[in-house]
Amino acid sequence: MPEPAAWRYQKILLPMFEIPSPHRVFVNARVLTCVGDEVIDCGFVEVENGKIKAVGAMSDLGSATAEVVDCAGRTLMPGMMNSHAHLAWDGIHDLARQSMDDAPEISAYKSSANMLKNLRAGITLVRDLGMNKTNFFAKQAVEQGIFPGPRLQICGEAIIQTGGHTYWCCREASGADEMRRAVREQVRGGADLIKIMACHDTLEFTDAELEAVIDETHRNGLPITAHANYNECIYRVAQFGVDCVEHGGSMDDATIQLLIDKKIPIVTTFAPLVMQANETIARKFNIPEWKIEERKKAVANPARYAGLVKAAQAGVPIAFGTDAGSPAVGHEIVAPELKFMVQVGVVADNYAALRSATSVAARISRLEHKLGTLEAGKDADLIVIDGNPLDDLDALERVQMTLIAGKQMIGVGG
Repeated sequence: MPEPAAWRYQKILLPMFEIPSPHRVFVNARVLTCVGDEVIDCGFVEVENGKIKAVGAMSDLGSATAEVVDCAGRTLMPGMMNSHAHLAWDGIHDLARQSMDDAPEISAYKSSANMLKNLRAGITLVRDLGMNKTNFFAKQAVEQGIFPGPRLQICGEAIIQTGGHTYWCCREASGADEMRRAVREQVRGGADLIKIMACHDTLEFTDAELEAVIDETHRNGLPITAHANYNECIYRVAQFGVDCVEHGGSMDDATIQLLIDKKIPIVTTFAPLVMQANETIARKFNIPEWKIEERKKAVANPARYAGLVKAAQAGVPIAFGTDAGSPAVGHEIVAPELKFMVQVGVVADNYAALRSATSVAARISRLEHKLGTLEAGKDADLIVIDGNPLDDLDALERVQMTLIAGKQMIGVGG
């Protein structure tokens, strides 16, 4: 494994935020374990030492000397994971100007505020796919107890060719050797994965550059994901060996088969389209009228999503991501993305949508051994919801408790 990031050598006497993890049992809940379609209509989850000790029907609950939390009329499910987000973008201002103009201190404040928004929305893990180097420090703040936040999987700086797509917030590199150096810099900073921007209007990276950035990532034991939003680009990065595709887009049968053969998932990000197509919301964020009309046409055009739907139906795993931080897409936006996933057909139903943000997301981040489902022995990342998201995904707007490793996160619920 690579050397740890420098901050991991710091001696921490006590965290600034020390949240207890008591022995608790949540009772009388509708329990969605996210193990397949399992629903326990009147169930319990017992949490001890940050782990799930037991899950089952109330009729199977024995005696326990634990704090009892009555969840009658509420739903208990795993904490959700946003697999594509940008903590240092505020969802309000222009992305390029934020990236070039925000002082590091402002980016830190924005990241902190957005971590709280995620916790309130029931997001217990954020896969931060870059905005300069800010996510290195967000992860340090969470893991050293400086600030409460969700678990973070970070890429450091996304890597691009010089002058490439969103060069203003990424690590530019030219040539195979420089690609390798760029990867090593992210690894040194503590990255959990590497992200590349593989296209915009045209394909980016030479073959030698693409081969080098992927090889160097895998040599360091990390997964690599690629911004790829049309068929030629998706096929190319899959052929070269990336581990995940961000956004996705049009795909022919050959590309879909390649994704299946190589077991490559897609993280869809519909929220910018959905939110910016809503005239009332979009105008609050000064989205231009021409952009609103463009978004409305895109949302209403099922042909735009045909490739993604066909890929999902063929067995390509689809995970929840919102591109949070994009204009009109705050970090609390969850239900609109999941509802649109169901509407267009990339997931079969509401439960499948929830799994895209739990068990499927855990597999994408290679954390399925400890997160993503409510099962004995896994980490106690769970949320309590007022209502039933299987009937109405808008119930996710009413998260009452968010727990990470059994710790009830501050500022969540009434």
